[in-house]
Amino acid sequence: MDVSGGSGQPRSGNDEPAEPRAHPTAPAADPTGPAERGPGETSGQPPATPDEPGRAAPTGKPDPDTDGESDTDARSKPPSDSRRAPDPSAPSAPTEPSGTTEPSAPQGPAEPREPASGTSEPSAPQGPAEPREPAAGPRHAAHHAGTDAPRHRTEAHTPGTGGPGRPPQRRPEPGGGLLMGRPFGVPVYVAPSWFLVAVLITWVFGGQLDRVLPELGAARYLVSLFFAIAFYASVLVHELAHTVAALRFKLPVRRIQLQFFGGVSEIEKEAETPGREFVLAFVGPLLSLVLSGVFYAALLPVEPDSVPGVLLAGLMVSNLIVAAFNLLPGLPLDGGRMLRAVVWKLTGKPMSGTIAAAWVGRALAIAVLIGLPLLTQSLGSDAADDVGMDTVMDALLAAILAAIIWTGAGNSLRMARLREHLPELRARALTRRAVPVQADTPLSEALRRANASGARALVVVDADGTPASLVREAAIVGVPEHRRPWVPVSTLAQDLTDGMRVSAELSGEELLDALRANPATEYLVVEETGEIYGVLSAADVERAFVKAMARPS
Repeated sequence: MDVSGGSGQPRSGNDEPAEPRAHPTAPAADPTGPAERGPGETSGQPPATPDEPGRAAPTGKPDPDTDGESDTDARSKPPSDSRRAPDPSAPSAPTEPSGTTEPSAPQGPAEPREPASGTSEPSAPQGPAEPREPAAGPRHAAHHAGTDAPRHRTEAHTPGTGGPGRPPQRRPEPGGGLLMGRPFGVPVYVAPSWFLVAVLITWVFGGQLDRVLPELGAARYLVSLFFAIAFYASVLVHELAHTVAALRFKLPVRRIQLQFFGGVSEIEKEAETPGREFVLAFVGPLLSLVLSGVFYAALLPVEPDSVPGVLLAGLMVSNLIVAAFNLLPGLPLDGGRMLRAVVWKLTGKPMSGTIAAAWVGRALAIAVLIGLPLLTQSLGSDAADDVGMDTVMDALLAAILAAIIWTGAGNSLRMARLREHLPELRARALTRRAVPVQADTPLSEALRRANASGARALVVVDADGTPASLVREAAIVGVPEHRRPWVPVSTLAQDLTDGMRVSAELSGEELLDALRANPATEYLVVEETGEIYGVLSAADVERAFVKAMARPS
């Protein structure tokens, strides 16, 4: 069985990787709702100019879902005189942040840092901001410009970026158990639950060997353990078939994980055509059938009542069962993906295929829950001593399998809805206006300029106007209002790295991939010409993601 996970993916029912904790699915308020005043702005400040569609009005009180960080700003414009005397009565940023909840779907930007405590006077929010109009144009990666930081600057680096002058660190490993190797460059993990099922298989198969080969004695458990390992090696071959097919179709595979009931190939993107989807799903059961045939051929010249004969017969039957079970036409099984591909081909709508295969999967879960105990009881022993224990074990096994199938079908529906709404996430529409300031500008003066221009973010630039760092919202909140005239913005800034510069043309999975690869709380958004467009907050992306997922398909 393979699982295609959205890059921003939750993945379908699998354990979460050890990646940046925050994701775009964190429950939060709608970023396109009522706009906020700029950091520290009082109620008397003017709103954002109407000639800039999509720009939020200045804020003085933060949205409670923005992690309590004060919003600051907008597009690049020539900075005003940074040597101007600080204004002790300048507007202040909001008082304290509220945390975001870690999301469960495809992972997005990293969770913002917790700011220090501070107090300030909040003000009432203004009216709603107009939605942005995404501009057409090719994607563009802005060039990284180095800067000379003042001596009083406090270096604040994002984890995983490596800091200024160093390349970003390698993306963290997905994790998920004991790393066994990297065939075809894809990490293979054995989950802790596998050791439990290995013990279970050793015990059950050892009991069968005691009846077939009683002369083995205690050595039968060593033979049974070898069978458990060989069986899961067959499962790994099944998953590698999915992986090779996905890589051939240029679909990234995050990892392979061997679990309690088989294995999972986590494919991060969906096949582009129903034909590829069908092939991608079918190769796994096909390899299991081939392995079953290979074990049958190897069994022919071997004595059936010998240890090799029993092992080969067990591996032949187990691979046949794996192939047959995965060919059942319901998600999340391979047969369900094949059914999805057929319905997708007939209707031209991948979502229709997902809905059909998911509901068939739920029907299968009910059938397994009721039918498996009845089937095994009808085929099992008639001895009175065996009936009670066998019935309990069969019912427990059926309940676990039914729960896995039912949950997987529901996750498949959620993943399909996620992919359907991902294109609604556009960097251009979510970007905040920003104003450029010099490194030695007092925070109170910078906030005054932001409020006056209706901006919600601050970009620190050097003498040539080249962006050097971004002022963090969380850091602004932690500075008491009476200290802001004496705090330069450079001490609250996050140094820009290449990964913190994103194109204004990014959207959907490409946007989430860019944010997940370089976790930070804010990103500099640039035009294809390299011009500053504004600042993108990870919290805004999370709220937009939640809003998109809340809408019906």
